[in-house]
Amino acid sequence: MTSVDRSDVASLIDHTLLAPEATNADLDRLCQEGLDLEVAAVCVHPRHVGHVAARLAGQIPVASVVGFPSGAHRGDVKAAEARVAIEDGAREVDMVVSLGAVLDGRWAAVTSEIRAVRAVAPDSVVVKVIVESALLPDEALVRVCEVAVTAGADYVKTSTGFHPSGGATVEAVRLMRATVGPDIGVKASGGIRDATAALAMIDAGASRIGASATAAILDGI
Repeated sequence: MTSVDRSDVASLIDHTLLAPEATNADLDRLCQEGLDLEVAAVCVHPRHVGHVAARLAGQIPVASVVGFPSGAHRGDVKAAEARVAIEDGAREVDMVVSLGAVLDGRWAAVTSEIRAVRAVAPDSVVVKVIVESALLPDEALVRVCEVAVTAGADYVKTSTGFHPSGGATVEAVRLMRATVGPDIGVKASGGIRDATAALAMIDAGASRIGASATAAILDGI
């Protein structure tokens, strides 16, 4: 197991609140927790980016999901959603890829929508591509990661945490890291609720963790 301390792990976590019923009070609490725990970023829905960006005032980056959670949005809609989120203050964008296109092997369509989001995101904005790794056979997981890198992704990400197929696994993270190499980020997300799970993902090659149970994870370090 990789040897890390609490601050090392905190610096890899996107502290996340994606409950559709989240209130401004919930968002304020998320922001304060993110500041107190010194996380990598705070991740919210696009409609909340402006509020959260104002609350954090540049102290921690804001991440926004795009095409969430299904990925079944048109590419131009995902790009428009990303553009608005960036205008509102998002510095990271986590987009859900078209899962049907991946399963069909329609790689030109997958490439096109990722490139559309990348085109509206300045180089300073991190683009992560969510692939729902638990849904995919290994061959498709490898290919979609390759396509994401070619299309300009900075990270590939396992899961939304909302798909019935499941969340992140050590095996998927290991395969994704082997596919993209050392220079592209791998984000493990979905079902990571304690230190044991988080450290296993890091050991497998995750360079970012998506979690809502950040405090519980860090308490276990």
